[in-house]
Amino acid sequence: MNKLYSRFCIAGAGSGVGKTTVTLGVLAALKKRGLSVAPFKCGPDYIDPEFHKAACGSISRNLDLWMMGEGNVHSTFLRNSQNCDISVVEGVMGLFDGIGSGNEGATAKVAKTLNLPVLLVVNARGIAGTIAPLVKGFIDFEDGVNICGIIANNVGSANHAELLKNALEHHNLPPLLGYLPRNDEFEILERHLGLISATETVDGTTISPLYDKLAKNVEKYFNLDEILKICTTEFPNLNKISSQYPIIPQRVAVALDDAFHFYYEDNLDLLRACGMEIVPFSPLKDECLPVNIDWIYIGGGFPESFAEKLAENIMMKTELANFADAGGLIYAECGGLMYLSRGIIDHSGKSFEMCGIIPVWTKMDKKMRSLGYREVRTTCDSPFDKAGTVFRGHEFHWSSVIEDDESDSSCTHFCEIRNARGGDWKLGGYKYKNVFASYVHAHFLSFAPFA
Repeated sequence: MNKLYSRFCIAGAGSGVGKTTVTLGVLAALKKRGLSVAPFKCGPDYIDPEFHKAACGSISRNLDLWMMGEGNVHSTFLRNSQNCDISVVEGVMGLFDGIGSGNEGATAKVAKTLNLPVLLVVNARGIAGTIAPLVKGFIDFEDGVNICGIIANNVGSANHAELLKNALEHHNLPPLLGYLPRNDEFEILERHLGLISATETVDGTTISPLYDKLAKNVEKYFNLDEILKICTTEFPNLNKISSQYPIIPQRVAVALDDAFHFYYEDNLDLLRACGMEIVPFSPLKDECLPVNIDWIYIGGGFPESFAEKLAENIMMKTELANFADAGGLIYAECGGLMYLSRGIIDHSGKSFEMCGIIPVWTKMDKKMRSLGYREVRTTCDSPFDKAGTVFRGHEFHWSSVIEDDESDSSCTHFCEIRNARGGDWKLGGYKYKNVFASYVHAHFLSFAPFA
């Protein structure tokens, strides 16, 4: 008999109903009980996994069917759940929100792929008996989605919770397994999620104490014992997830600090599985690159928030420029592209000089410039293999590129990019010698031979 463990998905009736707040409270409460938790996030989000880790102390990984494919979602989940007591998956947007009419990649599809019971989070502000037809619509919408219980957010009182509970019972719907009362502090957390990292502050106050308060509310207002009981099953056979990769003994310098920390954990896992040693360095604080490195990986983050400090670290900028000029391989995404550019123009219009490797400027705008899945096709040989290689990723940025009027023949585009709906291919990304940079956050498992 395989070991018993618990697993469930926390999904929302829509965006903004409080599913991340609920997830953080559950993760923190389970940690307080001494359980080892494996957290996951549906979709391409970087921010929520950082909050997951802050709440329960375990690395959170993304589960994205569009970027990773069903097999990789399955293996990532099982591989990282095998040594834990419980796996908690947070959904993305509403339960059935995905790509196109078939809702490809939706939370519901992930839950079905992994056979996860679903806890549906509903915003209960302003409703009582109406919770019944709302929940029934979700129950009846798609076969194979196992909604095992309801979590109500923004509940006004114990009497309000009782009304919700009775309405569900009366119509033979999944039970109310927990609720969170209205709390201004939780609303502050919800407003700022996605806008700051887990290590930053809200209105000058660190959000860390909110995890404790959330955990106490979950213990008080949730039936955690019942949730764990109905979501317990045998752990699947691990023979299905065996993977073999070529061993490539390289040292990879990875930018990791407050300015750069957006990485899909599966990307780093894949590099480690190939025998690569990940050597972290800080563009903010270090003056020198790590020694004896084979290549450099600079992910996304918030370089615009630290533009002045990055600009002041002339030694590191010089090190990177020299590495690039000598033909060293650098792969950069989004914030990494901004850092390798000539400079960043912040929201106030102030300019800060960056590495100057890519001959463009990047400018922060007052509105979001790009959001969504991207398919990338290389137009030349690159770290992703030969020209014509296709891989998948995601874009989310508020900055745009300002290209010089005079072309620089030393820098070219290295790929074409289109959206998930299969629109027109458009030139994108920048190549200077062996430096490759774009706004796309690539998921390496969309093209495993990358390593």
